[in-house]
Amino acid sequence: MDAGFTCPHRDEHGSGGCSFCDELGSRAAYQEEVVGNSTIKIKRGSPVSPERLEIIRRQIEQGREFLYGRYGAERYILYLQAFSNTFAPISQLRRIYDFALSEADFCEFIVSTRPDCVSKSHAQLLSEYIKPDLDVWVELGLQSAHDATLRRVNRGHTVEQFEGAFNRLRSAGLKITVHLIFGLPGESRDAIMSSIDYVASLEPDAVKIHNLNIVSDTALSAEYMAGELAVPSGDRHLGYVSEALQRLPADTVIQRITCDTTSDRLVAPLNFTPKGQFYQQLDQKMAQLGLYQGQRYCS
Repeated sequence: MDAGFTCPHRDEHGSGGCSFCDELGSRAAYQEEVVGNSTIKIKRGSPVSPERLEIIRRQIEQGREFLYGRYGAERYILYLQAFSNTFAPISQLRRIYDFALSEADFCEFIVSTRPDCVSKSHAQLLSEYIKPDLDVWVELGLQSAHDATLRRVNRGHTVEQFEGAFNRLRSAGLKITVHLIFGLPGESRDAIMSSIDYVASLEPDAVKIHNLNIVSDTALSAEYMAGELAVPSGDRHLGYVSEALQRLPADTVIQRITCDTTSDRLVAPLNFTPKGQFYQQLDQKMAQLGLYQGQRYCS
């Protein structure tokens, strides 16, 4: 879902946002017809209007049709994905959350956001939606546990801010997914594993791992085209992931291990291992070497 939010780092702070993020803010490709090509145009971060709610309603309808047609899905998760979905006054957030959740019988509610958009009030609001039949998750972007890297990619928050947000969400009883990107500029294998060890120490409910994708019309794409960046191959990412899994707690859910970008927006890597093949290679590698998740985790 793209609920019309924006990001303080892009607009309020005026710094242009993270160097890897484009104007779609991770919006799902199958919602482009509803949002990008709609005759209704909503300014990001605008007050909650009937038009904005109508775009949300249409996306829910489109999403259910797409997922049923492709997967035969009968139960659905409401996932507010694009940009920072807690970046608004509490009253506006409540209205959007209430409206979206009322449009279908969802079994989970997921809100994706940034560490600097999670106050105690945000955590409290989200916790109010927890029910016996409705899990509530927050997807919290860290990307790297190194402040130097966060500055390098213009991330706009620190590791300390991330940990504060993480602790507020956990205290409120919310489930947390931490996002990490492998292959960010200047990061070695040791730096990546140091980030994994830091995240493992927090024992999050889930982790999403992304290989670095260079997307068109971003600051990173300009650096890449100038020959200033290298992007990990499928083989290298396979090595990163197999080692990372060993370092994470055995009960941490792994929700993603590669990144998806549509071909019309992807600059690099163009020859990355297809997702299904990557999963097979990972299974084979770990089985052949006797590796398993949590093998090297130290609580």
